[in-house]
Amino acid sequence: MTNEPIALAMRRRSVLALALSLIACLSSSASDESIERERLAAILREFDAIERLTRESESAAPASGTRYHFDYARLRADLARVRAGVEDYLVPPRAQPRDLQALQANYRREAATP
Repeated sequence: MTNEPIALAMRRRSVLALALSLIACLSSSASDESIERERLAAILREFDAIERLTRESESAAPASGTRYHFDYARLRADLARVRAGVEDYLVPPRAQPRDLQALQANYRREAATP
């Protein structure tokens, strides 16, 4: 009997533990904006670890022989969506300057000749 199922279960628990720590960081109140930004930056670092564990777990997942399979693609998509939201909050997109057109400045129109 191999230890692969045990190792896979441990990796999944590690991913779950990291996700729970992420939720704890998000739910704690940040009275100061700098503290909040530091916590959000820490969350992004946690995402790096979660994504690394997800890749490792996916590569170690059994190819067949089990009835249910963990949907790693969906997990990666959800992680990417949450990461993008945190990054957008930390670095909000700035409005780009508009392409200004020169004013005509000539408001006199000649009358049509009959």
